[in-house]
Amino acid sequence: MFVSCGLDSTARKEVDICIYGGTASGVVAAYSARMTGKSVLLIEPGKYLGGMTTGGLGFTDIGNKHAITGLARLFYRRIGAQYGKSEQWRFPPSAAMKEIDRLIADASVEVLYSHRIIAARKQGTEIKTITLEQSDDTAAQHITVKARQFIDCSYEGDLMARAGVSYFTGRESNDAYGETLNGIQMSFRPTLSTLCLQFPDGIDPYRIEGDSSSGLCWGVSDRSLQPVGTGDCCIQAYNFRLCLTDNPDIRRPFEKPASYDPAKYELLVRAARLMPPDINQYLGVGHVSDTKYDVNNQGPLSTDLIGMNYDYPDGDYATRARIWQEHVEYTKGLMYFMSHDERLPEVLRNQVNRLGWAKDEFVDNDNFPTQLYMREARRLRGEYVMTQHNCLGEETVGDGVGLAAYAMDSHMCQRLVVNGMVKNEGGILYSGFPPYPVSYRSLTPQRRECTNLLVPVCVSSTHVAYGSIRMEPVFMVLGQSVAVAASMAIDAGCAVQEVDVDVLRRKLKDDPYLDGSTQNPSRE
Repeated sequence: MFVSCGLDSTARKEVDICIYGGTASGVVAAYSARMTGKSVLLIEPGKYLGGMTTGGLGFTDIGNKHAITGLARLFYRRIGAQYGKSEQWRFPPSAAMKEIDRLIADASVEVLYSHRIIAARKQGTEIKTITLEQSDDTAAQHITVKARQFIDCSYEGDLMARAGVSYFTGRESNDAYGETLNGIQMSFRPTLSTLCLQFPDGIDPYRIEGDSSSGLCWGVSDRSLQPVGTGDCCIQAYNFRLCLTDNPDIRRPFEKPASYDPAKYELLVRAARLMPPDINQYLGVGHVSDTKYDVNNQGPLSTDLIGMNYDYPDGDYATRARIWQEHVEYTKGLMYFMSHDERLPEVLRNQVNRLGWAKDEFVDNDNFPTQLYMREARRLRGEYVMTQHNCLGEETVGDGVGLAAYAMDSHMCQRLVVNGMVKNEGGILYSGFPPYPVSYRSLTPQRRECTNLLVPVCVSSTHVAYGSIRMEPVFMVLGQSVAVAASMAIDAGCAVQEVDVDVLRRKLKDDPYLDGSTQNPSRE
């Protein structure tokens, strides 16, 4: 659904609240801001709204559903209504898109598609305007947007970076915040955290097995393994969450891509010699409807493109486009390889061949996901930094404006040679703790840097804490929270850091859907 934003010939727009990034968080934030009576512009650099929620991640990670409140909970209830249920946490992309479109329509949100930020102008600590270029035609006229409050709901944190606020990338050392799960994390044998993500022992890393002079296999780094807990610049792997089907009526077979290179998957052949020929050892196949599946990374070499995204967070738009396309080509090639290469066990190939692209999903994008799963890019360095201690309940904030509940989870960050064998490094999955509050201060920049910006997606947190917070329902909850806070800051004429958080929390609790209804999902 494309919505005109009514820009005049001067290519300028002025609103109360400007929201950058049409992720699910951005959509909820825009809806929320409109429901508070403010004028809003939602800017989406691409062609689609909803981010990962509509882009393939239908097997929702929630941790504890009772932590999901307000409009986020309403969203999943509305999806449930499509299936005659009270709520639904697993769904195909098209079902999510219906509810994203509904939020936009219900609040009459102005949306500007295919525009991305190139500059932010500040006066003191306030952002006054941002400048946009057209994503698919950079020669087009630039657009200037003036607003009283700005919210960065992008996965990349491009608005906050352009505004000159501090942020993190990569992994902190354990010493930086007194953590134990940050930095380099290596397990030589399968454990709870690496059970389905690590190579079996004994996999040769060289192109010609046993010949180190032949060079490393594709995707293996020549970096040396550093001590556990060491910080670095590595970014946990990205992938695409695929919507596949086993329904012959809508199944499209995996085709051979023009860029296909079977050498990229050589290590999968070697691992398969030591692994059971079971698709669930190689792909995370999760039901999202009777015949559709959200397919995620699983196994030593799967849909994650490990080590190929380090330049993405701070990369220019051309660099990001290249990395994005590399992920597309790798993924399409992987599915063709797994379904056709005769070096893999026939029983495994047959299991993969029972699946295919769902013809009725992503219909204008070659049935391929519309959003790259950027599990982590930039992270705000804000007024407060969420850490492992918050996740474990060792430190509890008093200004929580949303709950997180998922495990501390990081996908692999590197593929290395360790003791002469191929090993993946960086995977963690630490669970078993109750929901915990996310600080309002972790959504605000340091006040000396910016006083009219809120950041509900690239939350101020360490790498390991972000691995727990970074779930789509949580981003939606935080999107609602910051939108109400931005409205309060406008009404009070104050900096976002000075918003009365007790009043904010009361508003969110007493009016969870922002429509005056008495329903309160947090009490159910």
